[in-house]
Amino acid sequence: MTLATGVGSYPGADQAAYDEAVRTVLGALAGDAGLPHLPEVPGRGPTATLTGRGLAVVAELGADLQPAGWRLTGGGDGVDHRRARSLLSQDLDTLEEQAAGALPPEGGSFKIQVAGPWTLAATVEKPRGDKVLSDAGARRELAQALAEGLGDHVRDVRRRLPGVQRLVVQVDEPAIAAVLAGRVPTASGFGRHRTVHPPEASEALGWVLGAVAAAGAEPWVHTCAPDAPASLLTGAGARGLSVDLAVATAADLDALAEVLDAGGTVALGVLPALDPPTPPTDAAVTESVLRWLDMVGLDPAEVGDRLVVTAGCGFADATPGWVRRALGLLRTSATSLSG
Repeated sequence: MTLATGVGSYPGADQAAYDEAVRTVLGALAGDAGLPHLPEVPGRGPTATLTGRGLAVVAELGADLQPAGWRLTGGGDGVDHRRARSLLSQDLDTLEEQAAGALPPEGGSFKIQVAGPWTLAATVEKPRGDKVLSDAGARRELAQALAEGLGDHVRDVRRRLPGVQRLVVQVDEPAIAAVLAGRVPTASGFGRHRTVHPPEASEALGWVLGAVAAAGAEPWVHTCAPDAPASLLTGAGARGLSVDLAVATAADLDALAEVLDAGGTVALGVLPALDPPTPPTDAAVTESVLRWLDMVGLDPAEVGDRLVVTAGCGFADATPGWVRRALGLLRTSATSLSG
C-alpha cells in the first residue's frame, strides 16, 4: 500500500501551533495509507529550527546562540542549547499524550526527522568562528556526536510510542549538494568553503545512518535541492530517499527508480510546500505519480508501501488551510495508487 506523509515542518509561532500541528498530522495520517510523523514548528524560534532540533539530539558537544547563529562552545551546554533540548522533550511529551488514542496499539508506523551531519556542519560555527565545515576534525566530531545522540533519541521515541513497529528516521540534508559542490559561503560571505569529497561525505553520513539502523529504525535521507547525490546517499546506508519531484532531474528520477528496484523506499514530493494559486486535484496528484512510474517502467502494485507521496518540502511557510488540504490530497492519492 502506498503511504502518504509530510516532510516535517508546519506553520505557527507558539506552543499552541505545535499542539495543533500534532493534532493535524495524527488526524490526517494515522491509520491506513498514512505515515504520521513528529511535526516541527520552526517559527517558535532558533531552538525549534532544523539546526536547533539537530543540536538538541547531539551528544556530548555543547552549543550556544550567537548573533550569527548556533556555535559550538568547546565546553558545556549554553542556555539556549538546554532550551532546545527541553523543547524537544516537551514536544515529545505532547506527541506521546496525543498519540495514545490516535495510533494503533501495535504494528503501526511513524517517522521522526533530524538535521544531517553535513547540514549541521554548514550551519553551525566552531567555537572561534567560521563554520564547522571549514575544519575536517570538527566536522568529524560533530557527525560522530550526532550519531551517538541519535541512538538515544530513537530509543526514547520507541519508549514513548510502544505500539510502533516501523520507525523511520528521516535525516534532513538540504545542504549536502552545496557541500559537495563547494557552494557553502564562508562567514565573511566573500568566499566559499572547499568541496568535501564524496568518500568523506559518505563516511560521516554513514555513521549517522548506521546509528539509526543499529537502534532498530529505518534510515531515510531527505533533500529538496536539485542534484541530490542518490548513489552516495544509498551507499552511505539510506534505505529511503525523499526528494521534490518538481526539481528532480532526469538522472535523479532514474536513480530513484533504481532505489525502488533494489527494495528501498522513495518518498516522492508531489505537492508544493507553499499555497499554490490553483490547488491540484487528487486525480492530478495521482496522475503525476503514475506518469513517473510509467516513465521508469515500474508498476504501482509492485512497489507497495515502498512508495510514499509527500510534499516537496516542509510546510513552515504555508497557511494552515493549505496544510490540511495538502495532507488530505496526499492521503487520497495514496489510497488511489494502492487500489
